[in-house]
Order: sequence, then C-alpha cells, then structure tokens
Amino acid sequence: MKYVYRLYQLFICLPLFLVASVLTSVVTILGCCVGNGHFWGYYPGKLWSWFTVRLFLLPVRVEGRENLSPGQSYVFVSNHQGSFDIFLVYGFLGRNFKWMMKRQLRSMPFVGMACEYSHQIFVDKRGPKKIKETYDKARKTLSGGMSLVVFPEGARTFTGHMGVFRRGAFMLADELQLPVVPLTINGSFDVMPRMRDFRWVTWHPLTLTIHKPIYPIGQGKDNVANAEEKSYEVVMSALEEQYRGFVENPDQ
Repeated sequence: MKYVYRLYQLFICLPLFLVASVLTSVVTILGCCVGNGHFWGYYPGKLWSWFTVRLFLLPVRVEGRENLSPGQSYVFVSNHQGSFDIFLVYGFLGRNFKWMMKRQLRSMPFVGMACEYSHQIFVDKRGPKKIKETYDKARKTLSGGMSLVVFPEGARTFTGHMGVFRRGAFMLADELQLPVVPLTINGSFDVMPRMRDFRWVTWHPLTLTIHKPIYPIGQGKDNVANAEEKSYEVVMSALEEQYRGFVENPDQ
C-alpha cells in the first residue's frame, strides 16, 4: 500500500496541490485588494488547508472546541512538529486569526505574497527597530479583535519533542490582557518532519487538541511567566508519550 499511496501522491496529490496553492494565493491577493482583508485573509487559506489534508487522505481529530467562547480574541500557542501543522491549524481550528511567522516565508512564491496582502505578521529579528515594528503590528491586529496563532518554539522540532518557548507571544497577551490558549499537535511529525521536507508524505492520523484558556492573573512579568509555564506544561501533557519531554532544538 505504501507504493500505491506514493503513486497517488505523485500523479494526483501533487498536481492538485500546486493548482490549489496558486489559485488560493491569487484569490487571497485579489480579495484583500478589493474587499474585507479579515475575510479574504482567512477563508481561502482555511479551505486550501482543509483540502490539502483531505487530499492526502489524512484522518483528523479535533478535541476541545467547546473550550472557546464566541467572539473572544485569543493568543493561540502550539508546539511545532512539522509542515502539516499549518494545514491542521488553518483548516481545523475553526477561528479567524492571523499567523505570526518567520520573515523568510515572505519570499515563498505566491504564498508569501498572499501572506503579505492578507496582513499576516512576519517576525523580523534584524535589530531592535525591526523587532519593535513586528510587535507594533501584532499589537494593532490583536487590538482590533482578531486572534493570533504563534509557534513559540520558533522552529520545527528535529525529534518530535518540544524545545523551549520564547516569550514574545505571552508578552503580547499580557500587554492586551488576552487569554492564551495552548494547542497540542500530534501526528504531524510522523506525516512529514522537517528532515523530509518536499519528500513523500507518510500516512498518519492528525490530532489537534484545543486546551482551556489561560486567563491573566494580573499584568507584568508574573503573568507572562505564568502563561508561558502553564502553556508549556499543558501542551506537553497532551503529546503522544513517545514525544513527551524536553529535547534541545539547535535551530531555536
């Protein structure tokens, strides 16, 4: 069955995925130019992600949607297992949000331009001025009632285990007094880890666990530390047992 699945990927999945990626990017760019950026910056990408996961015949289970309140803005923080994290969160979280992503992704053909036009937030670490501009944009986005999704590890794992969490997302949540919602992704590392980028997809179920929000306990460094530590503990607790525990990521 492995080789049948690979033939299916080569002759059906790859052509359809490329067409869908280009079409989604074009629709996003044109839609954001003439209409509501919050709509066109989310729904085409959501549909593209849902389509991609279904195209590769990957089973998905989402747990914990009942933990989210309608109309509430959140800062979502997730572990970063592999390339399919984006498709899983975008396609199945069920909340309109903006991504906080590496600035290098801006250079990706079609997709990078679509992210630019849809006002996703690119993290630029080339000096204090650029960092300040990044967080000013994120602050403005969240102040407008939008949610944000961040991978606080900043880089995909090499082992399936979690590295350290960076504090930027938790500092933003603290400043705006927003609840932080931990997300746990399971299965993405088995589907396509970073060591196998642009190679065969391995069939494996995907699970997205939406945990209960962590509400502010005040404002300042104690609140930041509380949200960071609790988020890390909660995300870790829902990982498959073989991937629990800290393993240093040299790319962080």
